[in-house]
Amino acid sequence: MNAARGFTLIEMIITVAILGTLALGAAPLVELTAKRQREAELRAALRDLRGGIDAYRRAWEEGRIEKKSGESGYPRQLDDLVQGIANAQDPNGLKLYFLRRLPRDPFHPDSATTAAATWGKRSYDSPPDAPREGKDVFDVYSLSAASGLNGVPYREW
Repeated sequence: MNAARGFTLIEMIITVAILGTLALGAAPLVELTAKRQREAELRAALRDLRGGIDAYRRAWEEGRIEKKSGESGYPRQLDDLVQGIANAQDPNGLKLYFLRRLPRDPFHPDSATTAAATWGKRSYDSPPDAPREGKDVFDVYSLSAASGLNGVPYREW
């Protein structure tokens, strides 16, 4: 006698139900992992940008960037970090570069926006509790209104 081989309809339904339940439980974990990854990208981008701004300021203090009256020693715009500034101490007129590329804010919703426009910029003469743009870039911050997993708004990172 030939015994039938295979799964019954009930076994298949139970298996699909179990897999669906497991997938429902894994979805929040996947979302959490994605958010952690974007937060790590934000931290790295802020570290890179702030490091480039600080390196620009050090070069200005060392006299490698021409000092003009009324300037703070910070870059006029973020793009100066990538496009370069003339080295005042080099007779050949070579430029000083502080970043290879400007990182984007990973929480900025519009991918068509330029990298520099994805960041909020604080000028040297603006107060820390009310940052505003001005004639230079002293600091950068995320424009996102969301908060991180630690409860701190991304603007305050």
